[in-house]
Amino acid sequence: MGFLAWIVVGLIAGWLAGQVMKGGGYGVLVDIILGILGGVLGGWVFGMLGIWPGGGMIGSIIVAFVGAVILVWITRLLKKA
Repeated sequence: MGFLAWIVVGLIAGWLAGQVMKGGGYGVLVDIILGILGGVLGGWVFGMLGIWPGGGMIGSIIVAFVGAVILVWITRLLKKA
């Protein structure tokens, strides 16, 4: 996947995670970073579980979204502590 595709996947996944977690997002740049890091975390989690939603952009967005939701959840737990 090219660099631009990673940016698009990261933006979509980060924005979706912000919406689902009722935070409204953190801004475009942080959403992209969150989505890309979420893709890494999501890929690791899905790999450990032996699950892969398929190839292509949609599969990548799903994996990155799940990872980004986990990251948002962890971040909010740490903020409260």
